[in-house]
Amino acid sequence: MRLATFAGSAGARLGAVSGEEIVDLVLASGDANFPSTMLALLDRGESGRAIAGRALERGLKERTSGAVHALKSVRLLSPVRRPGKIVGVGLNYKDHAAEVGRPKQDIPRLFFKASSSVVGPDSAVAIPPGIKKLDFEVELAVVIGKRASRVAESDAISHVAGYTILNDLSAREFQFDVSPAQTSIAKSMDGLCPMGPWIVTADELGDGAGLGVRTWVNGEKMQDGTTSDLIFSVAALVSYISRYMTLEPGDVIATGTPAGVGAFRKPPLFLKSGDRVKLEIDRIGELQTTITS
Repeated sequence: MRLATFAGSAGARLGAVSGEEIVDLVLASGDANFPSTMLALLDRGESGRAIAGRALERGLKERTSGAVHALKSVRLLSPVRRPGKIVGVGLNYKDHAAEVGRPKQDIPRLFFKASSSVVGPDSAVAIPPGIKKLDFEVELAVVIGKRASRVAESDAISHVAGYTILNDLSAREFQFDVSPAQTSIAKSMDGLCPMGPWIVTADELGDGAGLGVRTWVNGEKMQDGTTSDLIFSVAALVSYISRYMTLEPGDVIATGTPAGVGAFRKPPLFLKSGDRVKLEIDRIGELQTTITS
């Protein structure tokens, strides 16, 4: 199932995508108590995803008035508009660690992206004031669906609601050119977390392994990797992070990026106003962003 948030006439709506249509789950359910936001749905855990599936089926069958829209006719928002926390993982692809010149890490390298940096698909992202080294990073994003505290790696995937695409846009000046490095600030400026287009539930993607991940800038391919190259798997990350902080429904883990980011190309390539960035992950879809001044 593909769970989405989209803009309706009265604000953000909770939906599910089927083919080229999107179903307003609240309207389709006919239930006044149906959760109205993605966070509220995820907070119900497996039962929430079950009622979403039933509402989707009912909406497609009964074609409730106002509940079914052509997907191309709506504006998609970030599926989780304000995650409680976004935990980033640095240098988690073998090829990216190699291009940076770092050895394989023994434990995950973590940082945070502020939830206020989140924007949705097809957003225009303005380059932050004074930033000249804005970089792109395609990432498989894990969306937590059940509270996780000190979970075993063998049980970790049961705490995952699903997966989406995240562009870990980064102001490299703050990450590399200042001392001490300010990684979380570099990645948390307004607009630097495009996310979407929807959440593909874990019953379809399992542990997230074996997915191709790619980036194009203005039609030129910049990154081409696979989640099979992850140093720490999704299950390992959920287990490790939950050892020290509780992961809650709607929290997001950005699992890292493969080789090919702009900062380590020769010569370096940074984003400028007018650039069009397209990210793609197999079996999820595409996430596009336009860079503006």
